[in-house]
Amino acid sequence: MNAKQAAAHKAVQYIKDGMIVGLGTGSTAYWAIQYLGERVKQGMQITAVATSDQTERLALQCGIKISDMDAVDHIDIDIDGADEIDHRLNLIKGGGGALLREKIVAAGSKTFIVIADESKMVKILGQFPLPVEIIPFGWQHTSRRLALLGCQTAMRQKEAGPFKTDNGNYILDCRFGSISDPAVLQQQINSIPGVVENGLFVKMASAVVVGYSDGTVKEFS
Repeated sequence: MNAKQAAAHKAVQYIKDGMIVGLGTGSTAYWAIQYLGERVKQGMQITAVATSDQTERLALQCGIKISDMDAVDHIDIDIDGADEIDHRLNLIKGGGGALLREKIVAAGSKTFIVIADESKMVKILGQFPLPVEIIPFGWQHTSRRLALLGCQTAMRQKEAGPFKTDNGNYILDCRFGSISDPAVLQQQINSIPGVVENGLFVKMASAVVVGYSDGTVKEFS
């Protein structure tokens, strides 16, 4: 069992029968979905809300019942990965391109558990490019406004053209190098017209479960 698997396996133990569960997107969340699928096959009954079309397809393949976000009034536990986590448990997310739905689901959850391997723990956020979801109309103007905040922006690409999110938007990957105040930057980014949402998750995580290369797991809250 590698570090990602170890973290996912530990987090899934918090899921109880009858819960409504948020399912994240990405390589670590993949393992959580696999382990949840095993528990469903053993008889556990849960309802899940997926943060992306990719996650929904995977969950259905694993036998997990999927519900629309608006068909539930709350989510008991949301399990998702992260691209960077600082010592205050602030996050950068969105490497998988699902940051908007991930943030909506996390915000609607009673408990938000982040799973990651040890490489994602950092002293200060910003080495990983911050994903910012923007609408296609006037995207170059939006990009220039973002650059004024002190970053280098790059349109995320897929095959022959721009990457498009499940919401039909573009993602700009913004290299800040160092983000000293995630809360302030989050507000500055979201005040720019054309920005839909950004990948800073500030003071949202209830707990972080970190897997290590030797198979051990540590929890931070």
